[in-house]
Amino acid sequence: MAAAAAAPGPGSGPGDSPEGPEAEAPERRRKAHGMLKLYYSLSEGEAAGRPSGPDPLDPTDLNGAHFDPEVYLDKLRRECPLAQLMDSETDMVRQIRALDSDMQTLVYENYNKFISATDTIRKMKNDFRKMEDEMDRLATNMAVITDFSARISATLQDRHERITKLAGVHALLRKLQFLFELPSRLTKCVELGAYGQAVRYQGRARAVLQQYQHLPSFRAIQDDCQVITARLAQQLRQRFREGGSGAPEQAECVELLLALGEPAEELCEEFLAHARGRLEEELRSLEAELGPSPPAPDVLEFTDHGGSGFVGGLCQVAAAYQELFAAQGPAGAEKLAAFARELGSRYFALVERRLAQEQGSGDNSLLVRALDRFHRRLRAPGALLAAAGLAEAATEIVERVARERLGHHLQGLQAAFLGSLTDVRQALAAPRIAGKEGPGLAELLANVASSILSHIKASLASVHLFTAKEVSFSNKPYFRGEFCSQGVRESLIVGFIRSMCQTAQSFCDSPGEKGGATPPALLLLLSRLCLDYETATISYILTLTDEQFLVQDQSPVTPVSTLCAEARETARRLLTHYVKVQGLVISQMLRKSVETRDWLSTLEPRNVRAVMKRVVEDTTAIDVQVGLLYEEGVRKAQSSDSSKRTFSVYSSSRQQGRYAPSYTPSAPMDTNLLSNIQKLFSERIDVFSPVEFNKVSVLTGIIKISLKTLLECVRLRTFGRFGLQQVQVDCHFLQLYLWRFVADEELVHLLLDEVVASAALRCPDPVPMEPSVVEVICERG
Repeated sequence: MAAAAAAPGPGSGPGDSPEGPEAEAPERRRKAHGMLKLYYSLSEGEAAGRPSGPDPLDPTDLNGAHFDPEVYLDKLRRECPLAQLMDSETDMVRQIRALDSDMQTLVYENYNKFISATDTIRKMKNDFRKMEDEMDRLATNMAVITDFSARISATLQDRHERITKLAGVHALLRKLQFLFELPSRLTKCVELGAYGQAVRYQGRARAVLQQYQHLPSFRAIQDDCQVITARLAQQLRQRFREGGSGAPEQAECVELLLALGEPAEELCEEFLAHARGRLEEELRSLEAELGPSPPAPDVLEFTDHGGSGFVGGLCQVAAAYQELFAAQGPAGAEKLAAFARELGSRYFALVERRLAQEQGSGDNSLLVRALDRFHRRLRAPGALLAAAGLAEAATEIVERVARERLGHHLQGLQAAFLGSLTDVRQALAAPRIAGKEGPGLAELLANVASSILSHIKASLASVHLFTAKEVSFSNKPYFRGEFCSQGVRESLIVGFIRSMCQTAQSFCDSPGEKGGATPPALLLLLSRLCLDYETATISYILTLTDEQFLVQDQSPVTPVSTLCAEARETARRLLTHYVKVQGLVISQMLRKSVETRDWLSTLEPRNVRAVMKRVVEDTTAIDVQVGLLYEEGVRKAQSSDSSKRTFSVYSSSRQQGRYAPSYTPSAPMDTNLLSNIQKLFSERIDVFSPVEFNKVSVLTGIIKISLKTLLECVRLRTFGRFGLQQVQVDCHFLQLYLWRFVADEELVHLLLDEVVASAALRCPDPVPMEPSVVEVICERG
């Protein structure tokens, strides 16, 4: 009980029953919080653990200000049983320990702060004690100094006034002495050539002499100075008009004349006139370098000469004019702009003449360096004379030169392509002249493709110099947009690809024109080259161009698919023309062999005609030639007895049925009618069908043209018995070899069958040769 009364505990009423630890923990924290607030002298209303609405004068309220322990204990003893008293004591001991722990924690956490505050207060006491002593000594010293100063001022007051008066008189006398000595000083400065010093002397004395000119002595000094000043102005004008000195010296003369009061308008005109003379001399010097002799220096030296001479002089003139005649206002600025615009246009004309001489060179590095220095030099006058438009004119010249270089590179690529074609022509003709094997078509194609690609890359690298970061004009809008998209991509690369396709298509002209002299192998090579461009090269070149020239222009450009379609169409036209040319060559041999022979009186055939062997040889050579550049292609399944099938066509009942009406007396049917009926049921052959990009399609087209020509020539002749048999032998020989070159062997069967049938229709005595005999002759041939 004594322990319970020694310290405040929780406010437990008589009817309170103890609860578990979970319910007691929040209540304990709330009580501790209220005790801390009480410890820090907070108001009673801020204590969180106090029940709402208690009597503030209640002596049994543990949290109240009027708590009385004795009254509280008496109340507990009267109202609470022993068990509740024991519980209250236990709870009160626990709260006392928790409160002690909280108080210790508070002290520990703020211990360092307490120590630091104590040290700071101790140091402040020592420092303020020293400072008070020093302030006392300072106040004593200031009092002594003030006393001494007052005594000295009182002693020297009279002397100070006299000294001030004497100093004023001395300064006035020095000014008067300067005025009286001014004429002699001016004369000496003029004799020594110190014109600037003389003008400064005159400027210092001008206002005083003007103010006191009514006094005779000052009037005489003024008259003498005016005479000397007039002589000085005359000498300055003479020096200025001679023009032997440079721009800074002449600017100094004008400045001194302006200081002497000379009219600014007149000096402005004279200044520009003298500057014009010097700059025109620089222009004449540049023009002399463009003459036929001596040889003109390189373009870099020319631009350096012009930049250091003319452009540097123009900058000096502009800077001096703006400094000297700033008071002239807009009229003076316009006069200077017109002056610079006129001389600048003459300088630009000379620069363009010199740059035009560089159009024949293939290297852009020196030209771009010269343009960079030309453009960089004109930045200063462009900033000084914005109204003259010099910087804009220089940029236009650079852009115009860049466009011309793109055109030059395009012509170079076209010339390189034509040169590659000339080399191919010579390589194709060399083996026939020297009688030895030359390079194959695949090697020639690789050489042409690599040569063109290397020239394109070299041109791209050359024009890329115009967009290099270190070049002063590369950040201009033209070189960041239009030059890359419309210039390099469209004009140079796309223009060359289209020019190459047009040049290749020009070989497809009619035989009487250029196409007749074009080697068929060249047509085949060009078709493969265009096909390769359509497949991969165009995409690679345009991707390379877009990567090197980052286009920031939104102008429309030619899509890759459009160029690829144009290249594929060119390849198709070239390959079709190749088929026609090769078919025409074989057709000419067949036509001459038919037209020059007397088929009515020919002898019984014993051999295959030589022209048929030549046809097979040429067809085999074409097959090898096309196979060097194109893939095999797809052909229909071939029968294992193609030659026998073909031969049996001419000797079977089908053939005899066709010939029978011609020589059997009991057959009243017209042979022409029978032939026409059979044509209705036969498959129509399109001789000039589209050619695909493979070897089988090419050979099929050539063979169709050749056999169709043979058929038409046979229809124009009349055959005897042996003539028919010779045609039969020749056609069987062709069938033995030509079927393996075409996509569908039935095509050869039908055409040769038509040839033999046509010959039989034009034979008065159509007696065919025995199939075994035909076979023997062809095998022997």
